[in-house]
Amino acid sequence: MLFNENDDTIYALSSGAGKAGIAVIRISGPGSLSVYKALCPTKPPPKPRYAGVRTLLDPASANMPNGNILDTDSLILHFPGPKTVTGEDVLELHVHGGSATIKAVLAAIPKCSTTGKVRYAEPGEFTRRAFLNGRLDLAQVESLGDTLDAVTEQQRRVAVQGNSGVLGKTYERWREELLLARGEIEALIDFSEDQHFDESPTELLTNVRRLVEGILHSINMHKLGSQKSELLRNGIQIALLGPPNAGKSSLMNQIVGREASIVSSEAGTTRDIIEANLDIRGYLCSFADTAGIRTESTRSIANLDGDSSPVIGAIEQEGIRRARQKAMDSDIVIVLASVEAVKGGGHQISYDVETLKLAAAAQQCLVAVNKSDVVERETLEPLIQGFKSSALGSVQGLQGAEPLTISCKAAATATAGLTDPGGVHTLTERLVQSFSELTSLPGDMHHLLGVTERQNQLLFECQMHLEGFMTEAQACGTGREPDVVLAAEHLRLAANRLACITGRGDSGDVEEVLGVIFEK
Repeated sequence: MLFNENDDTIYALSSGAGKAGIAVIRISGPGSLSVYKALCPTKPPPKPRYAGVRTLLDPASANMPNGNILDTDSLILHFPGPKTVTGEDVLELHVHGGSATIKAVLAAIPKCSTTGKVRYAEPGEFTRRAFLNGRLDLAQVESLGDTLDAVTEQQRRVAVQGNSGVLGKTYERWREELLLARGEIEALIDFSEDQHFDESPTELLTNVRRLVEGILHSINMHKLGSQKSELLRNGIQIALLGPPNAGKSSLMNQIVGREASIVSSEAGTTRDIIEANLDIRGYLCSFADTAGIRTESTRSIANLDGDSSPVIGAIEQEGIRRARQKAMDSDIVIVLASVEAVKGGGHQISYDVETLKLAAAAQQCLVAVNKSDVVERETLEPLIQGFKSSALGSVQGLQGAEPLTISCKAAATATAGLTDPGGVHTLTERLVQSFSELTSLPGDMHHLLGVTERQNQLLFECQMHLEGFMTEAQACGTGREPDVVLAAEHLRLAANRLACITGRGDSGDVEEVLGVIFEK
């Protein structure tokens, strides 16, 4: 699109497609009022920012005695620029939402007589004009996209934080501070022989270094915010691990609420990773039911009974490999053990040491013992204590873990009225607590949840250039003469990366730098 096409008047259906009670058609540009006069030739425009009820006529027949009526009782709003969503004159037509009415009004708008061109907006053009007219910075534009894409409560909150404009103002302030510092250094480079400066190059770099140290600290905080916000945007990855027949598929079915995995008493029925996405308390989550892991360390029913372990086929081995990889890629690992009967009477807890170690290496992990319904509580408690001391106590990172006792069978067959059949609800609450721990920030840092992956990448590049400046600035203390030209270039490149975040461009700050030089 050419820049001068911003002089065109554009229009589009702003509400969702399909039949509805009301449809909103937005028109933006210098010809907005002319469009109104063509559609409503007999009545003056409503007072700015006040709604008025009008009958819309086809412009081709507006002057005829029996003009073609497009819609009756339409609600019309006029917003004079520049304090509008696009920074231009904006007209909104709230018409009846039938598809025929919408098509008729949209077809009539380009027929309206205006001084300039009237055309249908290109995708994202309203937002583009808002950016070009200074109504939004790029950080806010990204958050607007997040707002439209949000499907969970936490995603909505992230989008709101980014749309506040705080991030864009922060990055612009950093950019201006670096610009000022660069201007002072370049003034020293260019005019030090002709002018008297109160500061030596060493003193000037030392003062700028304090500024850069503060920005570097803040960048680390923003990168932390980006990591947490990406979890909320893209979903928290959860892997279910455990030996075969521990009940992973049954647990996933209970949490997801549908038959997402094959449930069978045959060991090794899950050969591949089965995933399901769902919203838990406003958090987007991706659950992965993995193949049961059987290794030499598996304390399984066969091992407990003294039987030889069954041969693991090539397909199951591949499933186990994928399960291990999924665990390493996940944010939370739920590792399952289970209460199993052994020959000769009695019960033991079946578990796999490798899955416990994989869980301990995750950011967050939960340990659950399934099939708690097969024994009485007085029998279960000693088993759990033994499991904690012999199994969890031997794995670094799990020594203090408190396993949850659950019964997927009890949860699936529970009668109405029970508050937490099988303990699955308690496990879900513990999951939500883990979600909060993974994504929470202090109250005064909530706006950092608006940092996007693109911004995070540019912040990383900015950080690299600032660290390059620090290398030169710290040379003063090593006896080496600092390269002030290289130091100034690092500041220029760092400011350039910040400019890309807010849309100030890849360069074009020469005049601002010159202004700083001559001012100083």
